[in-house]
Amino acid sequence: MPPPPPPPYTQEEDVDVDIEGDDEDTGKEQGLAWEEFKRSWDVLQEDEEGSLQSVVATIKQQQIRRRLLRDTDTIQRGIIRFLFLVLDLSNAMLEKDLRPSRLDLTLTLAESFIGEYFDQNPISQLGIIITRDGVAEKLTELSGNPMEHIRALKEKKNKETAGEPSLQNALETARSSLSHVPTHGSREVLVLCGSLTTCDPGNIFDTIDRFKREKIRCSVIGLTAEVQVCRTIAKETNGTYGVVLNEPHYKDLLFELVTPPAVTSSAEAASLVAMGFPRRITERTPSMCMCHKKPVLGGYVCPQCSAKVCELPTDCDVCGMALVASPHLARSYHHLFPVKNFVEVKWDASGADTARCFGCRSSFETPPQSGALAQRASDRFRCPECKHLFCLECDLFVHEALHNCPGCAQR
Repeated sequence: MPPPPPPPYTQEEDVDVDIEGDDEDTGKEQGLAWEEFKRSWDVLQEDEEGSLQSVVATIKQQQIRRRLLRDTDTIQRGIIRFLFLVLDLSNAMLEKDLRPSRLDLTLTLAESFIGEYFDQNPISQLGIIITRDGVAEKLTELSGNPMEHIRALKEKKNKETAGEPSLQNALETARSSLSHVPTHGSREVLVLCGSLTTCDPGNIFDTIDRFKREKIRCSVIGLTAEVQVCRTIAKETNGTYGVVLNEPHYKDLLFELVTPPAVTSSAEAASLVAMGFPRRITERTPSMCMCHKKPVLGGYVCPQCSAKVCELPTDCDVCGMALVASPHLARSYHHLFPVKNFVEVKWDASGADTARCFGCRSSFETPPQSGALAQRASDRFRCPECKHLFCLECDLFVHEALHNCPGCAQR
């Protein structure tokens, strides 16, 4: 039986085909929304008078919100930390939803985190573990030298991605190294995970139980969606878990972990720790150092066994004593007694003491009379202890970098 004849040709069908083709071409030319390049200068908008005061006010509001979210309670913290940074180098890190890519942004922020970590925790140590293709590799051992870790991250072979990560292997590698650290130190693991899957050789919940028994705190930062096993790890080990929304949020989540965590009630009681303050020596001829086993000029001499080391802080390889300098203890001390939050002064306050900032001596803005500008926050903040006034920039500098109030120090 012959096949039925084709339907008669009509011009309407031809028009429909052309319209669909135009839609597809238009979509290809426009591209997807998340693939478009964002220009930050397009966000700035002038008001009716051609001024950018509203934009500046918005930025100040964000800074004030960040200042108010800061925790200044006097609580017990572990200032001697042993932290392993776990980096996901799977194929999922090649995605470009975070510019320029997940991998490039993670490595850049990891270098900044390492520098800030040792600046705020000079008597602590850090190590790096990478996981890819179902295995975990210890990139650097626990040490107090930030340049060693940054140098390892910049090597080309340590930036290559492959396969899927293994969360259990990475955690077990960190646990085996942290099991030998002193009990007075805080044991922590920070995982930067960009994959939704993990290739584990066994039951990861057994690893979580070992973490709980050995009191190792594990925090996770996810670059995609929320993963239940990551949240379980963070919850069971008293860590934190967050999912990145954008590039600035990624940095905020990461740098929140620079501050030492609070000591939990289940932690062991604090004990005295023996520390030595070595003296610096200069030599005309090189001598053997105990940290690198190489002849070097100069260094520090351990006060207990007279062994020479190259840099501080470190642990003496001969007697095991912790060797530090007095500035290192001073920079760790401020975490235990942080500066109290400054109180915002209302616009209607007046007086001679409100003319200039006590920190930078810059003049305060004139209080607005009416209009939209009168609704924005004041730029004056008062220390609750010494009663001096500071601008917003000095407030942030005092709490984030200086960690001492100039007015209180002057008294």
